[in-house]
Amino acid sequence: MNITANEILDAKGLACPMPIVKTKKAITNLDPGNVLEVLATDKGSTADLKAWSEGTGHQYLGTVEEDDVLKHYIRRASDHETKEEKKFEHVIDLDGLQQKMEANEDVAVLDVREPAEYAFGHIANAKNIPLGEIDDRINELGSDKELFIICRTGSRSDLAAQKLTAKGFKNVKNVVPGMSQWNGPTEKNN
Repeated sequence: MNITANEILDAKGLACPMPIVKTKKAITNLDPGNVLEVLATDKGSTADLKAWSEGTGHQYLGTVEEDDVLKHYIRRASDHETKEEKKFEHVIDLDGLQQKMEANEDVAVLDVREPAEYAFGHIANAKNIPLGEIDDRINELGSDKELFIICRTGSRSDLAAQKLTAKGFKNVKNVVPGMSQWNGPTEKNN
């Protein structure tokens, strides 16, 4: 596949949220209709950039993988196509979540990190559905109890919370800043 990009952004070796942070900055330098190629090695960047593009009005064109490098292509939207980026308003901090867990409240934790991230440390009983799989696996989630969504930094979980709320989930909270700052007990997959 031969795609011509107007600008190339090197985000190799960076983990979430840095590929999105750098993409946000780089795309503002492009003229509407131009294409940004984002080079990344973070496997979660595909779902992150796709969800971010959809939320801001930019067009996610697709991803090509070559030699463990993901090449993401995003078309910059015109001013009338662009949507203001929103942050999910219902958040809880790590201490609040830990207090609910210690009080044995009936909480459901959804971890939207990639399986490898989840395997190396996650909250006990957290369900792992990577951000990119939410649409296909939404039926695995019960919408009756409070759902706490967590990722590494709060970015992917923010996008997941917006997605689930748009699909009718009522009691959703984004856990910030995420597993990178979690001091509570964790489990590892063996």
